[in-house]
Amino acid sequence: MAEVWQKSTFSGTGDNNDCVEVAVIGGAVVLRESDAPRTVVRITPPALGALIRTLKA
Repeated sequence: MAEVWQKSTFSGTGDNNDCVEVAVIGGAVVLRESDAPRTVVRITPPALGALIRTLKA
């Protein structure tokens, strides 16, 4: 099954390539920038949650 990438809602609409996309692959969360789709960051859901909490603080 191919991954389904979701674009950040903060990215706007149209052909804007300045956005973060996220997918779930094999239990890992995968992040990429739309203008560099071959470069991905894999992270576990708990680690992503900790990262988001840290960034918000």
